[in-house]
Amino acid sequence: MKPFHRTPGNAPAPPRDIDPFDGVLIVNKPSGPTSHDVVDAIRRRFALPKVGHGGTLDPQATGILVILIGRATRLSERFMGSDKTYEGVMTLGIETDSHDADGAVTREADCSAVTADKVQAAMDALKGDIYQTPPMVSAVKVAGVPLYKRARRGEVVERKPRLVHVYEFRLTSFDLPRAAFTVRCTKGTYVRTLCADIGTALGCGAHLSALCRTVTGEFHLQRALTLDEIIKMDRNTLQGKIIPIRQFAPQGMPTGGQTPAP
Repeated sequence: MKPFHRTPGNAPAPPRDIDPFDGVLIVNKPSGPTSHDVVDAIRRRFALPKVGHGGTLDPQATGILVILIGRATRLSERFMGSDKTYEGVMTLGIETDSHDADGAVTREADCSAVTADKVQAAMDALKGDIYQTPPMVSAVKVAGVPLYKRARRGEVVERKPRLVHVYEFRLTSFDLPRAAFTVRCTKGTYVRTLCADIGTALGCGAHLSALCRTVTGEFHLQRALTLDEIIKMDRNTLQGKIIPIRQFAPQGMPTGGQTPAP
């Protein structure tokens, strides 16, 4: 049997060197655009072939959106799985079909008897391990179709409750009908559903009227760049703002023949 000789035609491609754009960009998402809109804007502006994110924010929400560029898109699960901290405001006395201010009002009730102590007690009751049912207006897929698309068609389908953990849920200011708060929780926690649950517990209903994600894993909002700031940059300036993949890639991840720090 003749020895096998690899020919240039079937030789494996040489490992690609790490590109200076392979890394993480921390964006302070404005209210309005979807997370995909932000990804698309950065991809188009800088002609980047591969851009993703490390966990969505609702269009209404602001704050940290982790943008993954190039090979860093392989690390999406790492960032999606990190704990999050939010600062928000709920409005008591009004329920909506989406549990936030973007939804249609479904019920209004008197909330004048609600006190700060009652709100904090309702928050305390939601701390620890809890099960949440994803709202119909959400990106969760059932039979391959996002729930929000089914909701637009007027459908209501069964959703499986999910186990999440709320580490901290604290009232920071109270001025009826608004209650501001800080919440620290695990991935997949719907803060707007927490607000709706508080409204139910208080008997007057509530919805999330403002939300800002201030911490994602090791990233804090103070480190984030606004989308406007990023879009005005040239490629060289953007490169200097990207956190290199070597700071995040796990040991053994292919990085063009070089082993990054874990």
